[in-house]
Amino acid sequence: MPLFLLVVLAAVGVWGKIPSKGTEILWDRFGVAHVSAKNTEDLFYGYGWATTHSHANLLLKLYAQSRGRGAEIYGPGEVALNRWVLTNGMPERAAEWYRQQTPEFRGYLDAFAKGINDYAAKYPERLSAEAKAILPVTGVDPLLHSMRVVHYTFVSSAQRVEAAATGAVARTEAGGSNAWAVGPSRTASGGTLLLGNPHLAWGDLSTYYEIHLRAPGIELYGASQVGFPCLRFVFSDYLGFNQTVNTIDAMDVYRLTVDGDKYKFDGAWREFAVRPVSFSVKQADGSLRKETLRVRESVHGPVAYEKEGTTLAVRVAGLDRPFMMEQYWQMATARDFAGFRKAAARNQVPMYNVVYADRDGHIMYLFNGTVPKRKTGDWRFWQGIVPGDTSETMWTEYHTYEELPKVIDPTAGYVQNTNDPPWNASWPQTLDPSAFPAYMSPRTASFRNERSIRLMSGTDKLSFEEFVKRKHDTHSELADRVLDELLAAAVAAGKAPAAVAVLKAWDQTVDAPSRGSILFLYWAQRFMGPAMADQSGFAVPYSMASPLTTPRGLKDPARAVALLEAAAAAVEKELGALDTPWGDVMKYRRGNLELPANGGFGNLGIFRVITFGAMKERKREPIHGETYVVTVEFGKGRARARALIGYGNSSQPGSKHIEDQLGFMTRKELREVWRERKEILANLEERVVF
Repeated sequence: MPLFLLVVLAAVGVWGKIPSKGTEILWDRFGVAHVSAKNTEDLFYGYGWATTHSHANLLLKLYAQSRGRGAEIYGPGEVALNRWVLTNGMPERAAEWYRQQTPEFRGYLDAFAKGINDYAAKYPERLSAEAKAILPVTGVDPLLHSMRVVHYTFVSSAQRVEAAATGAVARTEAGGSNAWAVGPSRTASGGTLLLGNPHLAWGDLSTYYEIHLRAPGIELYGASQVGFPCLRFVFSDYLGFNQTVNTIDAMDVYRLTVDGDKYKFDGAWREFAVRPVSFSVKQADGSLRKETLRVRESVHGPVAYEKEGTTLAVRVAGLDRPFMMEQYWQMATARDFAGFRKAAARNQVPMYNVVYADRDGHIMYLFNGTVPKRKTGDWRFWQGIVPGDTSETMWTEYHTYEELPKVIDPTAGYVQNTNDPPWNASWPQTLDPSAFPAYMSPRTASFRNERSIRLMSGTDKLSFEEFVKRKHDTHSELADRVLDELLAAAVAAGKAPAAVAVLKAWDQTVDAPSRGSILFLYWAQRFMGPAMADQSGFAVPYSMASPLTTPRGLKDPARAVALLEAAAAAVEKELGALDTPWGDVMKYRRGNLELPANGGFGNLGIFRVITFGAMKERKREPIHGETYVVTVEFGKGRARARALIGYGNSSQPGSKHIEDQLGFMTRKELREVWRERKEILANLEERVVF
C-alpha cells in the first residue's frame, strides 16, 4: 500500500463513527435511493452506502484507477491510465487536498467513505474479488477520483496531449450536454424552468448516479458521476443548476528545449525535477510485474510526451484550488441567487458551463472555470503547442468570477448551452466577444446549438409539458439548411432519383419510424466528414449575428449530388433499402432488452443526442448521449420535476435497474420524480434503517 495512503488511513480513522439512529435509505422501484439523515455527516454516509449498493464493483474499480492501482488489480489494459495518473502525481496531490479541507467538510468525506466501507463489510458477497482488493477507501478517494475525472479527463488527458502533438483533433472535444433555463416572462405558470441533459459515454467513469438526499435544512435531488461525493446536476425547492462541457482552455502543452536532464527557460538551463514512480501490473497467471517510470517536471508541469526529439510538458489549471467538491456542496445548498453566486465566485471548479434557475425567477448562464490570464495569443494559438522556453507564455494567475462571460436574467427570457462558446447563450445576443480576451473561447457554433436557440427563441409561454416535449426534439437543423438545395440540384442533374424520392418524403426527424434519416446521415458524413464537423462546404458560412440561418446552402452543388449518389449506394449495399427506418438500425440496448431508438448525432443539428457505435449485424447501439435527464419547474411551493437515467441506476450484475428505464427512452418520456414520503413508500422496493 502506498505510503501516502497509509498516512491518510492513520489520520482519518476509516472506520469512524456509526450513523445516528434513524438514518434511513428507501429505494424506489427504479432504483433511486432516498436518503434521510439526522445530520449532514450521516447524509454523506448514506450517500456512500447507497452508491455502493447500486455500483459497488464500478465504484471501487474507478477508485483503484484513480489511485494508479488499476493495472495491479485489473491487468495490462490499465497500464496507460496508470502512467497518466502517476506521471501527474494525482494521489499525492489528492492527499494534500484532503489535508487542506475544512474539518467540517473533511468529516463529510470521511462519512461518505465509511458508508462505502460499511456496505462492503456487510455484503462482501456482492463485491467482485477485484473490488474487495481495493478496500478500505478513505476520505481522500472521492477527492482523488473527482480530480481525475475533472482535471485529468475533461480539462486534460493523455489523449489530448497526443492530439496536440500530432494536430489530430482539437483538445476541447470531450463529453457534451444540453442545458436550458427559462424565466417567468416565458413560462405559462410564471415560474422558472430548468433542463439538465448531460451527454457522456454510456459506462465507466461517465456513469451517472441519481439520488435524493434529505437532512435537517437540506433537501437535494439530482445526479453526479459514480464516486463523486457531491451532486453536479441538482435542484432543491429553492434553486437548481446543471452543467455542460465548455469551450475552455484550462490546459496547455509546452514544447521544451532539452539537453539531457536540463531544459532551457528564459535563456538559462534548468534542471528537471526528477521523481521515480513504480507500479505493479497483474499478469495472466496472477503474478505481478513491476514497472518503473522516471517522471521529469519543468516549471510548467510534468513531461507527458516524449517522441522523436519532441518533449512536451503539461500545465493544468486549478490544481492549486482544492475545494471543488465543497464549492459544489455550497452551490447546491444555497437558498437564493446571492448565496449561489457567492459559492460560484470561489472559482474552485476548473471548467464547465453552469446553467441556473431559482424559484425567485432568476436564471443565469456562466462560462465557469479557471481560465489562465495570458499575456498574448488568441484561441487558436493556445490550442497548439506553446513555446516553453520563455516566461512570456507561462501563466500563473486566473481570471476571476467577475471577469468570466455570463448572462443573467436576459430580456429574451431564457439561457441555453449545448457545449458551444458563450456568445449566444441567449438570443438576441447579449455578450460581446470583443469585451473578452481573444483566448477566452472560440467564435464558432454547431447545428445543435442553433437548433437549441430555435427551440427556445420566441415569445410563446412554455408550459412544463411543452418544455419536456421540446427537450425530446429530434428534428435535423442541418436538413433545414441544405436539403431543398440538394434535392433541387439532383433533380436538375437528373441523378439519384430514388434517393431524391426518399428524401422528399422524409419528415426530417430521427424518430424510430423515420424513413430517409439513415440516407441523410450517410450523405452528411460524406459532405461534412465522418464527424460531421467540417463546415467548409456551405455556400454561406456561419455568422455569429445570424445563428438561425447560417451556415446554409451548397458551395458546390455538383459535388453534393455526387456524394448523395455515393451515400445511396452505400445504404443499399449495407441495409438493402434506401428507406430503411431509423429504428430498424439504431437500437437502444441494455441488459437483455433491445428497443427501436430515436435521437441521433448532434452534428446533424439534433437536440436529442444519441451517438451510436459501429454497425454490428446491421444494428448500432448507443455509446454516448442521453445519460441523466432532469426537467424542473420552480414556483412558490414545492419544485416539480421529471427525470430519467436511460441506462438504469445500477451497474451491479443481476440488478433489475440496468434496463428498467429504457422503455421511457423509446417512448420519449421522463419519469415523475418522487420526493414526498408517501409517493416513495407507494413505490418502495427496499428499505434500510441504521
